[in-house]
Amino acid sequence: MTLSEILTPERVIAEIQSDDHWPVITELVDHLVETSKLTTAQKESALVALKEREDHGSTGIGGGIAIPHAKLPHLEEIVGVFGRSTAGVDFCAQDCAPVHYIVLFLVPEDQHGNHLKTLASIAKKLNSAETRKQLASAENGGEIFRILASN
Repeated sequence: MTLSEILTPERVIAEIQSDDHWPVITELVDHLVETSKLTTAQKESALVALKEREDHGSTGIGGGIAIPHAKLPHLEEIVGVFGRSTAGVDFCAQDCAPVHYIVLFLVPEDQHGNHLKTLASIAKKLNSAETRKQLASAENGGEIFRILASN
């Protein structure tokens, strides 16, 4: 799945408020609940699954990008949210650089193939220096969504 298939303009946070690794993930999960993509009951399961994933190794892939992700039981479709931090967040990334662009996504437990395809699609899109340059100068969530949804 591509970013345009899992995001909407409402699930783009132009400037996240949190400034630390785990609080950023919590803020993004809270946003999924606020936008009715996760139920309050699913929130705890999502946080547990994401924490387990982060404990295996940071999802900060370098280049200012983090892609926290996990499989979740009782989820009907892949859901995602994007957050930008102009100041940067220490995500224990592979290159030790601050993270500015975070895509958090959750996948139904039985969709392993879609999980890998989605992860690859997001990484490919955000690994583009031109895309990151455009995201850095975007003025609002709608503009960020258009950049992420473009080919």
